[in-house]
Amino acid sequence: MSSSKRVLIYRRGALGDTLLTFPLAEVFKNLGYEVIFCGNTDYLILAKLSGLADEIISSEFFENLCKKNFDRKVIISKWGNLNPFPKERMWLPEYYLKSLSFPLKFSQTLYFPNKEAKKPNLAILHPGSGSPKKNPPLKLFEKIEAFLKKEGFDVIYLAGEAENWLLSLKSNLFYSVDILEIANFLKRASLFIGNDSGISHLSGYLGIHTFVFFGPSDEIIFRPIGERVHIIKRDLPCRPCFPEVCEDRPCFDDKELFRLFIKSFQNAFTSSSESFS
Repeated sequence: MSSSKRVLIYRRGALGDTLLTFPLAEVFKNLGYEVIFCGNTDYLILAKLSGLADEIISSEFFENLCKKNFDRKVIISKWGNLNPFPKERMWLPEYYLKSLSFPLKFSQTLYFPNKEAKKPNLAILHPGSGSPKKNPPLKLFEKIEAFLKKEGFDVIYLAGEAENWLLSLKSNLFYSVDILEIANFLKRASLFIGNDSGISHLSGYLGIHTFVFFGPSDEIIFRPIGERVHIIKRDLPCRPCFPEVCEDRPCFDDKELFRLFIKSFQNAFTSSSESFS
């Protein structure tokens, strides 16, 4: 029987919210704790495979789980002992760690035992998210697709359950609702372009060059983890404003965002010695 300390971490949320709690599990593991992670097991399987969680349990069993003995419990919820979101604008992983007086040090890359070989010229476009309010016009991604093809990339669109609208519009498309299948597909690519979505969070955390458009939502709070994450946003005084977005959404002007993407792309590659591999 293990004599290690045990911590219960509870976070029920979407993919991006879940991934932003992984640094907390990592710090507990480094402190010698056995980590029991409770939440959406469809996403928490990534914590189990990466070694950040010893056991993952569905949130439907949370009440019974709380009756068991733990050395520490971190309940990330409005009714728990750690509010899901900070009162001030602060990156979520740092907010969680600071709230528990932990050092602000954690891995920027999530280990994932993928089986697929990398394709250096594969670029993935993901024009959706969990909310249409966070999606720029599809024509922005079509402009990027044309640009990348001229640069020698094979471009494939990624669609999940939130992007069923894309199925009838694109033939160069990979569709999946399985997070492990999606992670394997992402690991094959050298480039990813998406919005403020859980898939963008996963791409950045997996170490892929990830370009993320932030419109009405807040990049300071919700920035994906990763050393190769490139945030693209317009510096407008009206943003962030999510979820109370305006009708015009100047933050999603496709011409301006395309210009900013080209600039970010060139800064990431052309002006450095780093390759796409």
